[in-house]
Amino acid sequence: MHPESLDLMDAILNRLDRQTASVLDAGSYDVNGSYRELVERRGWSYTGLDTRDGPNVDIVTGDPFRYPVEDGSFDVVISGQTMEHVTAIWLWVPELARVVAPGGLLAIVTHWAQPEHRFPLDCWRIMPDGMRYLFDLTGALRDYDVRIVNEHDIIGSALKAL
Repeated sequence: MHPESLDLMDAILNRLDRQTASVLDAGSYDVNGSYRELVERRGWSYTGLDTRDGPNVDIVTGDPFRYPVEDGSFDVVISGQTMEHVTAIWLWVPELARVVAPGGLLAIVTHWAQPEHRFPLDCWRIMPDGMRYLFDLTGALRDYDVRIVNEHDIIGSALKAL
């Protein structure tokens, strides 16, 4: 995770003005940083999910497109520097939306321009129209904030309909 990612996610999380929130971090394996402290310093609860066990992972999922949690289990679902490594993002984004509670927030930080960096795969670069399309696929998200924010990052956030 690069340093700007923490600042970007921090700004996105400011969309929710809540004293308490449960947060799922999809793709939480700590390679070189984590959002855990960012979430916990707000007084929110943090759960890390990834496809393999390791540092900062609380839940391991065998299926990256079907998480072992109930619908609407989390107030916030975040993901940073993961989307480019997911093979089928058109299946992944709806799964992220599925586990967000109604009125909750989905927040993604990823790259629109970046050299190849396999971990273990490097599949995608996404543009704003592509992110909006993926949000539309869910049929459940509204109030999008999708934009290129610097020379390599794009953010996408949306609220889940009530």
